[in-house]
Amino acid sequence: MSGALDGVRVLDFTSVMAGPFATRMLADLGAEVIKVESLEGDQVRARPPRRDGFSTYFGTLNAGKRSIACNLKSPDIIALVKRLVESCDVLVENFRPGVMKRFGLDPEALAAINPRLIYCSISGYGQTGPKALFPAYAPVIHAASGFDMVNLRYQDGAERPATTGIFIADVLGGTHAFGAIQAALYQREKTGLGQHIDLSMLEAMVGMLVFETQEAQFPGDARRPLYTPLRTSDGFIMVAPTSPRNFEQLSDAVGRPEWREDPRFLTNADRNANWATLLALTEQWTLVHTAEEAEAILSRHGVPCARYREIGELLDDPQLEARGALAEIGDGAGRFRVPNPPFRMSGSRAEARDHVAGLGADGGAVLAELGVEDARVGALRAKGDLL
Repeated sequence: MSGALDGVRVLDFTSVMAGPFATRMLADLGAEVIKVESLEGDQVRARPPRRDGFSTYFGTLNAGKRSIACNLKSPDIIALVKRLVESCDVLVENFRPGVMKRFGLDPEALAAINPRLIYCSISGYGQTGPKALFPAYAPVIHAASGFDMVNLRYQDGAERPATTGIFIADVLGGTHAFGAIQAALYQREKTGLGQHIDLSMLEAMVGMLVFETQEAQFPGDARRPLYTPLRTSDGFIMVAPTSPRNFEQLSDAVGRPEWREDPRFLTNADRNANWATLLALTEQWTLVHTAEEAEAILSRHGVPCARYREIGELLDDPQLEARGALAEIGDGAGRFRVPNPPFRMSGSRAEARDHVAGLGADGGAVLAELGVEDARVGALRAKGDLL
């Protein structure tokens, strides 16, 4: 089955996570993605987990892409990049604002070469504004966006924001970039023209705080109900009796039908006001069951719930297996599994491609496709401008 983006050519100047996440999704849908790396390579190539010098972290973010490693300070290389732009549909970069302009590869310069080019810039704060030039990685954006302080407020007894290990801003920014590129491709079908997409990871994070941005403007007296892990005899479970029907199902599951007549729980408003009490009473029941037992009983009654699981357990989860959520791909050190896109398309292929390019592995082939002679490729390598 073909991919929805078959025939779309992408020039990928991204590294680390946000940009590569976006371009990996483009590759998953069939786009030809040419990753342009420094001669040293994307720094994630050196990050664990590594086997025999190959990083599966890098492989996850860059499956299905070609690689060309070159010196972007070389006028010869820049001239070739501009020739390559002529045949590309999309360019994605996540340098700090201004870097691509110093290379002579800014949106205006490349639009003059290829007016149909869709040029997506991903940065911490966006291309404009007083913080545009500030360096930023996902943990910095988590702090700057208010996300970490919101979470601190939600953690009773915590004295400082939580340590960051999952880079939400990167994934969110990459996902928004992917979506914006699709919209630009669709608009190009009507106008014949590309455009510049200026994506701010800060704004992506602020946009995620749907309730909190409103609460900050219109604070109320009552605390928002929070979803708290409930202890079991061997772990934890999340229980979310959000709707009136869920509450009735919960009362049946735990053998407490009298809760329905309890004045603390008669209406949604009553339950919200006494949410912590409801969860504490529910925990008295979960504590005498294993997490697996509690999940089975609650689920049988229709209560939204899930026991807490380690990520290693998820790799063999029957639900994920049934949907083909993981793909097996290979690099120079062997096979490993990576997540597929979280959607299935009835008319096209959407899955990780089974290829992880070595650093600069496709440089010669990409230049040959441009009509560059072998002798010139050799000269660029001799000068140290091309790997």
